[in-house]
Amino acid sequence: MANHNLSRLTEDVKREISAALPEIKDKHVSGEIVSISRVEITSDLSYCKIYVSVLGNEAKTEGAVKALEKSAGFIVRRINSRIKMRKMPRLIFLPDNSQEYYEKITGILDKLNVPDADPDSGYEDDETTE
Repeated sequence: MANHNLSRLTEDVKREISAALPEIKDKHVSGEIVSISRVEITSDLSYCKIYVSVLGNEAKTEGAVKALEKSAGFIVRRINSRIKMRKMPRLIFLPDNSQEYYEKITGILDKLNVPDADPDSGYEDDETTE
């Protein structure tokens, strides 16, 4: 399978899973703002990693991942009915906590006390002196 076809298939699967989220009745999915941040399909169509993020904390994300694992059969049937694939990959739901990680790193950087460049310190600006 060509690489561009795999990327197109990946986007189609992501779109179908995102469209199926409102139909899942589990409180961890229906009661939260759940989004599919990234989908990765192996080139042999054996596995499909689905990265899930939830607005809130990591516990909510873990709850949504477990609920989606329970609803995997429903999601597979929906994908099969809308996308024609030669092989249906095994769905693997993973938490995507990149937003929390970003906020943590930003907080650390904000706490650093970086003094402004002192003209007497020997460092020159980007401008060259002639």
